[in-house]
Amino acid sequence: MTATFQNAVVTGACGGLGQALARELIAQGASVALVGLHTSTLGALAALAPERCTVYTPDVADSTAMQAMAADWMARAGIPDLVIANAGVAGGFDTAEADDLAVLRRMLEINLLGAATTFQPFVKVMRAQQRGALVGVASIAGWRGMPGNGAYCASKGGLIRYLESLRAELRGESIVVSTVSPGYLRTALTAGNRFAMPGLMEPEAAAKAMLAGIARGRTHIVLPARIGWLARLLNLLPDALHDRLLLGQPRKPRVGEAGATAIPGLPSLKETPIKNESKNA
Repeated sequence: MTATFQNAVVTGACGGLGQALARELIAQGASVALVGLHTSTLGALAALAPERCTVYTPDVADSTAMQAMAADWMARAGIPDLVIANAGVAGGFDTAEADDLAVLRRMLEINLLGAATTFQPFVKVMRAQQRGALVGVASIAGWRGMPGNGAYCASKGGLIRYLESLRAELRGESIVVSTVSPGYLRTALTAGNRFAMPGLMEPEAAAKAMLAGIARGRTHIVLPARIGWLARLLNLLPDALHDRLLLGQPRKPRVGEAGATAIPGLPSLKETPIKNESKNA
């Protein structure tokens, strides 16, 4: 199989979508930098093509660590033609709870700052070679705020605006900046959701559709496409009606509650809940 991309960097490679992206790129013959937090998971992926994969475990919010990762990867494999900022966490948030302020801060560090620290080491070299794709995995949750999900919605909304700005800055330089907005993906992350998840998609199907769209140069990708149309229709409703409908839905479990996963980097919170290394609403 001929690879569409020859050299890729994927953060959040431990989660549902991240693993699916890495597997698909490896199957296509690409060399892949696997960036995540769980060495055993990344090692299993690297074993699929050890001569083409390298494992890295930095905190994506640490710019120095991310620069070191990028330098090492480019020394090994050259300048990537695809960089996917997929690392992310998600979980419920309650402004009334003091502990949740740390959740908001950490979520912004990973979901928003983490995309910038992922892209930064590669922008100048991609400019020099006049090609490349920078991809940020956002979420339809970034299109509108949802009750109990303010931290995640804010981080994804901020990411969407950041990617818009970066796209404008790099326009005309043969570097494609793509914003990917998944809806609900069937991963361990969404297993604890207590509300309806229309358009639930398998991560493998999402990865194939996402990579195909990026290869065609698409700057906005919604997975699946129909959930994007549904979200747009809901956003046409008056705010009062929209909010009333959303308030009828169960809230996402807060960090520390049953059904939530842990957020890396928050040792002071008990059983912090949040999705790790996978992009879902």
